[in-house]
Amino acid sequence: MEFFLYILIGFAAQMIDGTMGMAYGVSCRSFLRAAAGLPPAVASAVVHCAEIPISLISGISHWKLRNVDRRLLLRLMLPGALGGVFGAWLLTNIGDTLEPLIDVYLVVMGIIILVKALRQRQPRPRQAGAYVYPLGFCGGFLDAVGGGGWGPVVTSTMVATGHDVKKTIGTVNMAEFLVTVAQTTAFAVLMVEFTQYLYIIGGLLIGGMLAAPLAASLCKKLPLRPLMVLIGCLIVILNLYNLLAWTGRL
Repeated sequence: MEFFLYILIGFAAQMIDGTMGMAYGVSCRSFLRAAAGLPPAVASAVVHCAEIPISLISGISHWKLRNVDRRLLLRLMLPGALGGVFGAWLLTNIGDTLEPLIDVYLVVMGIIILVKALRQRQPRPRQAGAYVYPLGFCGGFLDAVGGGGWGPVVTSTMVATGHDVKKTIGTVNMAEFLVTVAQTTAFAVLMVEFTQYLYIIGGLLIGGMLAAPLAASLCKKLPLRPLMVLIGCLIVILNLYNLLAWTGRL
């Protein structure tokens, strides 16, 4: 029954991530820390190991549905991979002391998205600028340190600054594959063996693979304004909860 619970968690997390471009790692990591008591580095390593084939399937699904901007993809992948490796190295040395700062940043970004979604007139989608490179690096770094955050950091920032929502979600999901491979490789080199958690990885993997194509299709069909509202609410709620938990009020 525990294995099937991990499958359900993986399915639900990927439905959120593939549809809204974020929160697979955040959702899975929160559950693993609370239910299994895994230390931060191990929880992040387990989530990213399961995320490799899931992110590949999700990215391919978005590519087939033309949700991917090729130029933006190249600008995100390599900086994201470099940031992920650096974040994995830092996490194995300092733990999760950066989490509150990450949560505050994401709450602010979620509010900005909500404000933009509720405007009467939507801004025209803007082209990706040079800031995408440091954004990809920061997203990969924070994702490795926090066990999740590539989607919330990169997707929320780009949507909040006026990029096309569906293209952003699809491109960020596609870029996540290379970023996740780099992070998992770094964790495997830097930390002790975590093969004893293969049953958790397997459950998350099965659930995520089942959900990935369905979530990509749903992203293509959802209307723009409700999608932005859902993204904003999701970011604010998840990270307010994390902040309250960190202060000991939950």
